[in-house]
Formats: sequence, structure tokens, C-alpha cells
Amino acid sequence: MPLIDSTTTQLILWAAFAYLMGSIPFGMVLAKVMGLGNLRNIGSGNIGATNVLRTGNKTAAALTLIFDAAKGAVAVLVARALAGEDAAQIAALAALLGHCFPIWLGFKGGKGVATFLGIWLALDWRVGVACCLTWLVAAAIWRISSLAALAAAGMSIFWVLLLTGSQTLVLAGILTMLVYWRHSANIARIKSGTEPKIGQS
Repeated sequence: MPLIDSTTTQLILWAAFAYLMGSIPFGMVLAKVMGLGNLRNIGSGNIGATNVLRTGNKTAAALTLIFDAAKGAVAVLVARALAGEDAAQIAALAALLGHCFPIWLGFKGGKGVATFLGIWLALDWRVGVACCLTWLVAAAIWRISSLAALAAAGMSIFWVLLLTGSQTLVLAGILTMLVYWRHSANIARIKSGTEPKIGQS
């Protein structure tokens, strides 16, 4: 009997596919194509939409948000269509890991918020929409992008329980912990009152 059966092999391959999808640094690519400079030398040095916005180019920031969300959604949808729900959940985690730790950038990636939202829109659109609305409401109240992201991620567990039961609860917990881990520096600044608000450098 082989050590790894065909099902496990397929899941590993879907994880690899989703990881590589998630690893595409759209913020870096768009900044270079649109002549905005190296994101590593701008603002927080992050590769996500919030830091792209610090270049002053709202179009580039919006495109980064869309593409970062889309890569997570596409990874999940393709895996689900071709291999089923287990593959979709594996792809969800792998895509977020790819964005946070991209092979192309020495495993130094973004914080995963847009990809997180795209993943949930694909896994269950109701949870995805609820998380997006949570982000919007939190951002409107506090005007702090990272705090809105933490609220959306934290509330995702509640939305999963309320809207879907428990079939993706473990995945929701893991994805949320990963987002919080990537925001550890932001959490420290929020506590100290030094976290910049949306639109600030």
C-alpha cells in the first residue's frame, strides 16, 4: 500500500496550485507597471492595497484589492469545480499562505485581507459578503484599515456559525488566526494609539 494515496496526492497538488496563485504579488506588479516605484520603499513596505494607496494612485490600489481578492477566489472555485469541497478548503488555506509568504518575494508577503475576503466570497458568498460589510462598517467607524481587517476576520467565525453551521468552522479559525498573526505589529500600534488612519502615511 502506498504511503500517500491518490486522494492525498490530489489535495497536495491543489494546495500547490493555490499557493502559487496566492503568491502572485499583484501590488508589486501593478506598482511597477504603473510607474509607482518599489512598494518595499513606500509606507509600511507592504504589498497590499492599503500600501498601494499610499502612492496616491487610487486606481492601482483598487486594482490591487480586486486582483488579490480574485486570486483567492479563483483558487477556491477551480479546486471545488474540479476536485470537490475538501480541495476547495485546502486551496483556501494555501492561497492565503501564498499571499502572506510568497515564494517569489522570499516568503515576505502581505497581510492577506483582500485574499481572505476573496476566499470567503468563493467558499460561501453569504459569509464573504458579511465579512466585507463588517470591514466597511468598522472602517467607517474607526477609519483604521487594520482594525477593520481584524474585525472582519474575527467576525468571520460568527458569520460561519450563523450562516453555514460548522462545516468550515475549523478553516475559519485557522484563516482568522493567520490574519491576526500577520497583523501583530498593527495590533501593537492600535493598542499604543499610533496606528495610522486610512489616507495617512
